[in-house]
Amino acid sequence: MKNTPIKQEVIDKIIREFQISDFSKATIREVRAIASQAEVASGVEFIKMEMGVPGLSPSAIGVAAEIDALKNGLASLYPDINGLPELKKEASQFVKSFINIDLSPEGCVPVTGSMQGTFASFLICSQCNQQKDTILFIDPGFPVQKQQLVVMGQKYETFDVYNYRGEKLREKLESYLEKENISAIIYSNPNNPSWICLKEEELQIIGELATQYDVIVLEDLAYFGMDFRQDLSCPNQSPFQPSVANYTDNYIILISGSKIFSYAGQRIGVCCISDKLYHRNYPRLTKRYGAGTFGSVFIHRILYALSSGTSHSAQYAMAAMLKSANNGDYNFLNEVRIYGERAKKLKDIFLRHNFYLVYDKDLGDPIADGFYFTIGYPGMSSGELAKELMYYGISAISLITTGSWQEGLRACTSFIKDHQYVQLDERLKVFAENHPILK
Repeated sequence: MKNTPIKQEVIDKIIREFQISDFSKATIREVRAIASQAEVASGVEFIKMEMGVPGLSPSAIGVAAEIDALKNGLASLYPDINGLPELKKEASQFVKSFINIDLSPEGCVPVTGSMQGTFASFLICSQCNQQKDTILFIDPGFPVQKQQLVVMGQKYETFDVYNYRGEKLREKLESYLEKENISAIIYSNPNNPSWICLKEEELQIIGELATQYDVIVLEDLAYFGMDFRQDLSCPNQSPFQPSVANYTDNYIILISGSKIFSYAGQRIGVCCISDKLYHRNYPRLTKRYGAGTFGSVFIHRILYALSSGTSHSAQYAMAAMLKSANNGDYNFLNEVRIYGERAKKLKDIFLRHNFYLVYDKDLGDPIADGFYFTIGYPGMSSGELAKELMYYGISAISLITTGSWQEGLRACTSFIKDHQYVQLDERLKVFAENHPILK
């Protein structure tokens, strides 16, 4: 290879020190650490696209509310394990305002980020029915969620939705559900990493099958409303964020403050449990915990054991941000729309230099521009491409780590700086020269 911004031996040495034999399986944190070390060793700035961390300033509304709460002495008080009443009220209203679903405040439960929300949800879903001991992932997805199940010692199954869009999804899902061992289905929408957005017909299929087979759906809306092909930013006005909640009562919606409010550092999110599921009694839960409905066990047994509640001041921040959005005073989607603008520019550069979009269509429509996109290069596997791009000062993670069955990489737009578009164009020009495509 000629004229690579970073010498091959520099990258190879660092990778050897991490003892990574198969770069396609390198984790987000490993890729990040290698890029950081290589940046120091070479003096070359990396174009970092491996981590899904907000690259914008946090919501000023949240910051002000949290500062006020701290000044008022909240740091010395344990929060109510059920959650701040104001937050529960505003979360319920947020679901109504932006999804058009009626949900009692009782079932809107604050958690220390959606990460804790999924951990607690996995735990309780796996305990409801002895025969149902497996979580099903509609992939690709967030790699750490599977790591959570590894930590728990819980089983999971997975399939890549790439070839099962639309009505094809029904038969594929049913092939797993008919085994009667699936306790919950999880997916993100918009999807991390592919940025596909499940359509109403697909959500209806998931909801109907969840009801038929008595399975709980965990709908991860970490990127709430960020399908920028339509304007989902107006409260109490169509179009609304699509949700499986329109088609089943067996759901938990996970809403995070990390991306939509750029409030990742304070670890705040809300698990929104359907009214019917919240009040449902499961004999196995009663036997295990002595008493309690699904919602009561979720809060008073599982969350209490995990953290004794969610950061008190962060709950005030989340309540303020949700309230402002509900009132129409705060258009949170306008603030994050820049991610879509970055994705459009980055995709154009990659496509110009012989790369292709792995997940390029969304039921026939071009994929949306958003927080993530996926890239591949002809003739190169995921691991080869991820490692090769490191020599050019570009870091991204393999799709294999996300549960995808496709060869390619996930690229995140959040850390891209304005001057790096030119850098990327120059580096990919050299990359393409070093890896000519046979016509």
